Amino acid sequence: MSDGLKAVFLAEQRMLLRLLTARLRDADAAQDVLQDLWLKLESLPSGPVADPAAYLFRMANNLAFDRRRSEQRRSARDGAWVDVQSDASDFPTAEEALLSRETLGRLQAALDGLPPRTAAIFRAYRFEGTPRKDIAVAEGISVSAVEKHLHRAYKTVQTFVAENGVDIA
Repeated sequence: MSDGLKAVFLAEQRMLLRLLTARLRDADAAQDVLQDLWLKLESLPSGPVADPAAYLFRMANNLAFDRRRSEQRRSARDGAWVDVQSDASDFPTAEEALLSRETLGRLQAALDGLPPRTAAIFRAYRFEGTPRKDIAVAEGISVSAVEKHLHRAYKTVQTFVAENGVDIA
């Protein structure tokens, strides 16, 4: 940095700080940006500057703008991060998880009590997403027969829900 630019910086330091404080609306941030400006000036190659005061004020204004834009991006990014984070209340307690696993085990036992073909059709349709028509072809039965097997399985689930007061939604 040239001695002339350094002298102008030192002479205008108070006005630069006032500009930065007005732009950033934060005295501490303004001090930081003023320090950044000084460091930036230290790293510049020396050379003639036509209007050193205007040059310094433009640099200060640009640094303040960059700081505000960076803060806005950080704030938006942090806000987006908070929005996608789950609240602790979204997770079940250990007791709720244990009760759910026990209930699921009892429901599995009820489904295991179905005839093998009915259980296989129910699993293919509900868990694997196989269309009824494809199940009918694979099992060598009509679509109507597949629907009857599904009805029997649904009846078992419905009975289990009614007997155990379970919410399966």
